[in-house]
Amino acid sequence: MRCFQYALAQLGRPCPADDVLASFIGPPLRSAFATLLHTTERESIEAAMTLYRQRLADVGLYENRIYDGVPDMLERAKTEASALFVATAKLTVFAERGLRHLGLDHHFAGIYGSELDGRFEAKVDLVSHVLATEGIAAETAVMVGDRAVDILAARANGLRSVGVLWGYGTEGELVDAGVDELCATPGALARCLASLAGRRPTSPLREKGLRRYM
Repeated sequence: MRCFQYALAQLGRPCPADDVLASFIGPPLRSAFATLLHTTERESIEAAMTLYRQRLADVGLYENRIYDGVPDMLERAKTEASALFVATAKLTVFAERGLRHLGLDHHFAGIYGSELDGRFEAKVDLVSHVLATEGIAAETAVMVGDRAVDILAARANGLRSVGVLWGYGTEGELVDAGVDELCATPGALARCLASLAGRRPTSPLREKGLRRYM
């Protein structure tokens, strides 16, 4: 959020309150700045993105901390999955650098993000790219994410999905997007993945009976 605040301040534009700003974390950066700047003008959006990324590269990546329980979660998840991959709207170079800094990169067989020219910024395209590049059959894969864009990308590509409740998205957002299962804590993810084994994506209307792992 500080990178958003920095970019808007440098451009002399107003910045919304933190709770509003948090809603822009996760979806593609270009669409976020188009909304925040109230413009479709490419030059203005690109200027904001450049400022955001300047601060992210120099400072922002190193202001993060790992959610409690996540390293153990990743170790346990590897017992339920043949491989783990990152699929993020962040630039690939920033995702790789951030994960190395946090000491989490060794958990993943591949780290995939967007490119400077905007390729794979849309999560649905990125997930399709990961599946094709890695030769992964969609019916064998599970998408784990905290925002609606993650769940919608999973559904569009034929993946099952787990919505986690310790991130920036809300339970309502994930349910409305058609999530298959909800996971409330990092410690419950391996159990949730085990439950999903062998199951195919379900209808986005299946809200009743949606399981929530604690």
